[in-house]
Amino acid sequence: MPYSLPDANSVHPIVLPDGQPHLGSVFLRNVIDHPKFKVGDFTYASDFDPPPVGGWANRLAPYLFPMSQETLRIGRYCQIAHGVRFITSSANHAMDGLTCFPFPAFDPEQRIGFQPDTRDTVIGHDVWIGYGALILPGAQIGNGAIIGAGAVVRGTIPPYGVVTGNPGTVSRYRFAQAQIDRLQQLQWWHWPADSIATARPALLGGDLDALNTLS
Repeated sequence: MPYSLPDANSVHPIVLPDGQPHLGSVFLRNVIDHPKFKVGDFTYASDFDPPPVGGWANRLAPYLFPMSQETLRIGRYCQIAHGVRFITSSANHAMDGLTCFPFPAFDPEQRIGFQPDTRDTVIGHDVWIGYGALILPGAQIGNGAIIGAGAVVRGTIPPYGVVTGNPGTVSRYRFAQAQIDRLQQLQWWHWPADSIATARPALLGGDLDALNTLS
């Protein structure tokens, strides 16, 4: 039987050997109902202590509120491990005064619209975010990047960079620049699901030439 991708509209895409769904893994797009949290198809998150299906947005981005001025955007085919947290801009305090105490937040006449930091957080496509990583406000993570376990990430991470440590730094790149450029051009993550299923051997085998013939 030809391989096919799991149903993009499913909630629990991993089926255990006994036929039961793995409740700790979800396709995020199908469990996120939040005006400021946008997720692409086939991106999944896993948690050893999964929240209720409707609680994934708060688990992953606890400071992102419906009235927040920033947006958290995550691309397609991303992989998000247990313990990952996105600390979005609503969590930040003003730092240009003599104190960081947010007095306006406690003042009914000033708190509406009070948000010192409004930067979006943007995660590209096919990004793997490892166990316990912390993504800070305004981070921009490029396609194909790997964020190592426990890394603390801020700023801009280039496509296919491998980030480790605190502060998170690019320790290496997954591929040579010419290969990265070609992957960026191919944008396989936007292909139809049937085409990606056909391309699975090339994707898993690291065969860029074969992938190129399928584009």
